[in-house]
Amino acid sequence: MKQDTYERVTADILSALEKGTVPWRKPWTTAEPISACTRKPYRGANNLLLSMSPHGSRWWATYRQIQALGGNVRGGERGTTVIFWKFLDAGGEEDAKRRIPLLRAFTVFNLDQTDGVDRVKFPEAETRAATSALDETTAESIRIAYFGVPGAPTLEHGGDTASYVPVLDTVRMPNREAFEAPAFYWSTLFHEMTHSTGAASRLNRRGITDPIQYGSHAYSREELVAEMGAAFLGRESGIDGSATLDNSAAYLQHWADVLRSDTRAVVVAAGQAQKAVDLIRGRSRGEVPEEATEEASA
Repeated sequence: MKQDTYERVTADILSALEKGTVPWRKPWTTAEPISACTRKPYRGANNLLLSMSPHGSRWWATYRQIQALGGNVRGGERGTTVIFWKFLDAGGEEDAKRRIPLLRAFTVFNLDQTDGVDRVKFPEAETRAATSALDETTAESIRIAYFGVPGAPTLEHGGDTASYVPVLDTVRMPNREAFEAPAFYWSTLFHEMTHSTGAASRLNRRGITDPIQYGSHAYSREELVAEMGAAFLGRESGIDGSATLDNSAAYLQHWADVLRSDTRAVVVAAGQAQKAVDLIRGRSRGEVPEEATEEASA
């Protein structure tokens, strides 16, 4: 069941890649998806999966939840897969510190696929204009907040390369004027900021803390985390990433190969990217897993 869930999610992502779309690098000009049951935004892989949908509403619910809201899913409508996972205690004194992951898949429908639901109770957010002055100001506030806290990495501008240097705990960026457009600067900075969250003193990700060979599976996994982290931050700040999209055949094939070789890669990377974004944004989620939703009880 667990492996089938990973395979279902990976199949959806691969389908998008085969159509020439990179799901985690689409322009984030629409409102983030929200559960109509909990009224909380979907996170991690669920955010990614629902954002691939062509439907216009930001609200989603299971078939039974829609019925509970007084509505029905229209005939012929196809649902979208989301996942629920949490850790369960293994039980027993010897296993007191051992936890077992529970992963399940559920099908949800967009409210635009339903009839009878009182839409007044589920208002839609206004679409944000991409690359507006306000958007860049928001992105700037994210940068200042992250690098301004005690123990944060150092940010240096200058030179002609962008990177995170773990041994120095430093993010290095070219000067802003070196980028063709603000979107290029911010997507690159968010990418390197996400890398920096993997330091041992922060989220302790293997792709940052352990020596890894360029092009290895661990390297590809860390790059996927950074790409998704940059995309999530871009969405939160309203920065239009369309100018930075790379839909080249080589790029698409690379990520398709990575996902085919490890069906867990996209779910794990999306969860790690969500944790990275929460750290950058100063959010504390406690023990709440990034993919947990109320869909499991519906």
